[in-house]
Amino acid sequence: MFKKVLVANRGEIAVRVIRALGEMGIRSVAIHSEVDRNCLHVEMADEKICVGPGPSLESYLNIPNIISAALITKADAIHPGYGFLAENIYFAQVCGDSGISFIGPTPDTIKKMGDKIAARQMMKKLGVPVVPGTDGPVTSGDPDIFKTAKKIGYPIIVKASAGGGGKGMRIVKSEDELKDALDIAGGEAKKAFGNDSVYFEKYLDEPRHVEFQILGDKKGRIVYLPERDCSIQRRHQKLVEESPSTAVERSLRRKMGKTARLAAAGVKYRTVGTVEFLLDKKENFYFMEMNTRIQVEHPVTEMITGIDLVKEQIRLAAGETLDYDSDDIKINGHAIECRINAEDPDRDFIPSPGKVERFISPGGMGVRVETHLYSGYIIPSFYDSLLAKVIVNDKTRKAAIAKMRGALGEMKVEGIKTTLPLHKRIFENEDFVKGDVYTNFLQKHIFSI
Repeated sequence: MFKKVLVANRGEIAVRVIRALGEMGIRSVAIHSEVDRNCLHVEMADEKICVGPGPSLESYLNIPNIISAALITKADAIHPGYGFLAENIYFAQVCGDSGISFIGPTPDTIKKMGDKIAARQMMKKLGVPVVPGTDGPVTSGDPDIFKTAKKIGYPIIVKASAGGGGKGMRIVKSEDELKDALDIAGGEAKKAFGNDSVYFEKYLDEPRHVEFQILGDKKGRIVYLPERDCSIQRRHQKLVEESPSTAVERSLRRKMGKTARLAAAGVKYRTVGTVEFLLDKKENFYFMEMNTRIQVEHPVTEMITGIDLVKEQIRLAAGETLDYDSDDIKINGHAIECRINAEDPDRDFIPSPGKVERFISPGGMGVRVETHLYSGYIIPSFYDSLLAKVIVNDKTRKAAIAKMRGALGEMKVEGIKTTLPLHKRIFENEDFVKGDVYTNFLQKHIFSI
């Protein structure tokens, strides 16, 4: 097992990883930018080291500085969390070349799953169902784009082949919108991922976004855990996640889980990640993508299974093996997570950095909060707006919803704008309470009000 791990991230995920390392008896090293000196993860770590100024490119994305920090502090391994360098092929390779274990996917897995066009092609060869679409990149200069789009059938969605998080994606309802959508999506993708390659997929009518947590060890054993429903989204960014899904019965869970395992085995998966599907109203499901690193919403699965996924990720990176199978996993009630962001929902979700004048965290049996906030903390403008994740667990979905309402009511974040009011509206919505959710739920039921 590792003796010391450098955490190459910030905020709530860095706090989460440092806690797990402490419980495992492993020393932690926190990296931080100049503006993050007072961030909670820095206070919690056994050691800390500054890797650059505030902008991400000069600090949390500065590979030479991070590797130097690991070598200076004599860290055995680096945990990248999610975002930043978590799925960066070059970073994973440099870690290995420097004699440092990378707690995450192998460079080969990142390469195979990082390009969504290549991933689609691989899944089709494996027999995994994919959404109808193009098997290669398309450009606005291609004379056949209109014919291709018509063959797939409008509406279609233009998607970036690299990256994620909703960037480089545009829904196209008619031929008149196609060229502009291609140019905009390609431009966004180029800016976000350095790659302007895009492709077409059929846009499904009100699908659910259902994903399966997967774990793989060095011996090739792949375990899938019960699904998460991540259908409550804004611009393809998840806001609410829950498990199990109200749309997935036992037989469908097994079928989708086995398909997720097939996809993971096809790339010789050896860590903790997620296979994501779109599920239509007729229970047809289609591979969407594989997130090869730990997910923001992993606590939902932890709450219903009792499995600490961050510890499992560390164990697997250290060469340990899985001693259980998917059939051994029992679902313990129902869990729901809300992502609380520093954004103003009334002003098109404009970021809201600044000083947190007062912070009160909710509590009680079955309530968990993952956050780096405290009263007096100053939220920088350089990074992702995620402030906290509120997770609840109870015997039934109805009870979990009631518990989440109480937790959201208890939570106070004063001095900045947050998405708390939006989450309260979601949990009062009758269709959400009934479990009638899909990826455009907010547009239809919340923002249309």
